[in-house]
Amino acid sequence: MAERLAAVPELSTTSFTVPSPPRGSYRDLIRSVGVSGGLVRPSPYSQSGHSGSSGNSTASSSYLSNSGISSRSASDATTDFGANELTVITHRMFSDGYIERMVQAFESGGDPSRELEKWLFELDVEWVLQVREGHGPRRQLQFLFQVQLPYKSASWLQELVGRWILAFIIILVSIEKVAFTVQDMPTVARFGKASISAMLVFVDAVIPVLKEGKLQAMLDMYACVSRASYYFTTLVGSPEAHSIFNEIDGLLEIRGNMLSEAISSTMEEVRTLMEDDDSWAIELPRGGGDVHRNTRCMVDYIVSMKKARASTHNTALSHDPVYLDGLIDDTMDYLKDLLLRKSELFFDPRLRYLFLLNNSYFVAQVVSGPSPECEKYMDCHLDVSWGNAVSSLYCKPKSIFGTTLLCCWKWDNTSSVAKFQSAFHKTYQAQRFWKVPDPQLRCTLRKIITKRIVSAYRNYLEEHPEQQKYVIDGNSSPECLEELLTELFEG
Repeated sequence: MAERLAAVPELSTTSFTVPSPPRGSYRDLIRSVGVSGGLVRPSPYSQSGHSGSSGNSTASSSYLSNSGISSRSASDATTDFGANELTVITHRMFSDGYIERMVQAFESGGDPSRELEKWLFELDVEWVLQVREGHGPRRQLQFLFQVQLPYKSASWLQELVGRWILAFIIILVSIEKVAFTVQDMPTVARFGKASISAMLVFVDAVIPVLKEGKLQAMLDMYACVSRASYYFTTLVGSPEAHSIFNEIDGLLEIRGNMLSEAISSTMEEVRTLMEDDDSWAIELPRGGGDVHRNTRCMVDYIVSMKKARASTHNTALSHDPVYLDGLIDDTMDYLKDLLLRKSELFFDPRLRYLFLLNNSYFVAQVVSGPSPECEKYMDCHLDVSWGNAVSSLYCKPKSIFGTTLLCCWKWDNTSSVAKFQSAFHKTYQAQRFWKVPDPQLRCTLRKIITKRIVSAYRNYLEEHPEQQKYVIDGNSSPECLEELLTELFEG
């Protein structure tokens, strides 16, 4: 990266007579930055054999996962411009005087549309100018796909969105930088409006297509648009410039509303798919209580929305402070209710509560932090799983795990110890291959069972030494049972 930056000749920021860098120099630098999983990082552009300014390169197909959700959002890149390569590139464009030259050429170069095309070409998004009115959004994007991505990447739509995001970020930083150095603020404002307006045409075309399951791309674009609104509200200047910046803000707010509506619509579609998914009935009975893939999918959606919300906390869009917060809270409540309802597919209450514990713990670990549901489901699982074993040691009401159990054993020749051992091994054999995927939760659950079950057994033997004779061999000693419990929940 440093070598490629060094290859761009230094130009004065005050003289416009110095030759500009070769056409495509900044474009190549931008193509050295990829958006993979939302994280700005070097991309395989320069290694793919399609480098240069031909427009035929294929960016990393991992920008969005197949589900449309990634572990990190591209909006992370907009949170702190000082921490990624895009800022380095923009600084170079500014110090070279390139941005100022483009602003001046746009204003007085004779053909503003031609100068705008040159500017967007260097940003690797001149194709946004090719979106034509009067065609359906899919036809527009297919046209871009055929012209710009002839190698037909499987993730062509993600590729276009990723390139759009990189260019949009550079435009924001460029306008902010040049606004503080150029005295003619109306000129900067007009250049900014032309650049942003051209970029927003792509938003209009892509939203109907992104509704088809690409939530991550919508969130990324929403975060960029929201951040842009904040940037333009910080710029001050003449009344004319202020009026133009307000017009830009209005355009951004319209697209922000469009994207927020599309995000809400997509989440409604996700809920419908979750309700109708047949995998619940098929996978739950044989899943051993593991975290269901639909739970992981919903958590990915929530994490992506939380990251988009974090990146827009300084925005000026009036609906934003409550919009994503409300959508996140609603989705969390829906997921909790969904898990509770789907858990009824289990016939065994022990497995049902283990499923609820695993899934609630996963949600808490990734999204919400400590949850009272986890403690509740753990106690319920312990009660229905091990309550009979402990209660067999007593012939009177006994509080186990916070629940009073009444033992009504008929008198027979079977000792309490034998009953305990039978109940213990029956539960152990049933749960030995059940699944607790999280190592910390698995360890905690084993320790609690050992503390409450084996300790009760050991205390009973100490209180009733006459029952020691029923501990026939080492296989039924407290130490042996404690060792067996270390094998639980491996799956």
